[in-house]
Amino acid sequence: MTQGTEPASDERTGVWLVGARGNVATMSIVGARAIAQGASDTTGMVTEREPVSSLDLPPVDGLVFGGHDIEPEPLVAQAERQRDRNGVPDEETLAAVRDDLVAIDERIEVGTAVNCGAAVSEESVHLDERLAVRDVVDQIRDDYETFRDRHDLERLVVVNVASTEPELAEPERYESREALDRAIDEDDRDLPASVLYAYTAIDAGHPFVNFTPSTANALGGIRELAADNGVPHMGRDAKTGETLVKSALAPMFAGRNLRVMSWEGHNILGNKDGLVLEDEANAAGKLASKGDVLDSILPEIGHNRVRIDYTPSLADWKTAWDYIHFEGFLETEMKMQFTWEGSDSALAAPLVLDLVRLIAHADERGDGGLQPHLASFFKAPLGVDEHDLSLQLNRLYDYAEQHR
Repeated sequence: MTQGTEPASDERTGVWLVGARGNVATMSIVGARAIAQGASDTTGMVTEREPVSSLDLPPVDGLVFGGHDIEPEPLVAQAERQRDRNGVPDEETLAAVRDDLVAIDERIEVGTAVNCGAAVSEESVHLDERLAVRDVVDQIRDDYETFRDRHDLERLVVVNVASTEPELAEPERYESREALDRAIDEDDRDLPASVLYAYTAIDAGHPFVNFTPSTANALGGIRELAADNGVPHMGRDAKTGETLVKSALAPMFAGRNLRVMSWEGHNILGNKDGLVLEDEANAAGKLASKGDVLDSILPEIGHNRVRIDYTPSLADWKTAWDYIHFEGFLETEMKMQFTWEGSDSALAAPLVLDLVRLIAHADERGDGGLQPHLASFFKAPLGVDEHDLSLQLNRLYDYAEQHR
């Protein structure tokens, strides 16, 4: 395959990224095109490991990317910044996909930034905020359908990888499909962008994944819409770093009947996501989903606190330091500490590709609604109360065995 061309695979699956010029989206696109060009392998992708790889999944080289964003800086510039500041991707990989990034950048449309809070910068370019909500929905729908028709796609998967929004104040107002439709028709200005993207995708029959803590498809009205339309969807808040470790480690304490008295987690990162999370309103949902994992696995935990701080010099690298104070036999007090350091986007990007492939598989089979077998990918998996990573992974493996 020559650089800058469309995927050669006969199976062409569209991937519409909300936040298409952000760190995670950029790394996902770079990774997919590097795999297609033979410039990288598939390390980090769950769908490339048995038993999940035995499923009939859309090929990575058949993924066609487009998206919405409010930031005007092109994909190549974003990738170059990550290369210069983080070393990921390296120069050789970026050179292999540079022409692809230029072509994909032309498919990124101006998005809406309604109720996005600190995610909106002075450089942002977005749809006119005076547009009625229904008009915004119609514009988003037109962008989805134009992309699908223009590129002759078998299906389109919409993935929200935009910066975290403030939490929706009264989500119960939109618990039914009827209430949500009425709110859109009556120009309810409280609805955030993530909900509009999710609603439009699912109403048009496109599978949807919420990679973020934002509201999106968590609303009861959208879940009802997805069930009625038979559209697969899943979320919420991808599990890539510290919380991944917690969901694997906390069951050990529970299983050995060791009483955790305190679990303190301190996260620092320096990319735009870290900057956005400096705002308390934007950070609230993220902190809740990170903390709820321990509360679920260790319901008698004495103290459970998570902090996220912006440290500009770290760029895309993030560090989490966790201190665990626990009690064992004969009331013996002990402690454990761990440090997790990783490239935020390089941890997240393969999961984006996995989720696209797996939810496309569900759509191909006509399996609509929530997808509980994808729980292991999320901090707050919709419709799943189990947070033990091993049990979540067993759901995915059982699904693979049943559908191989």
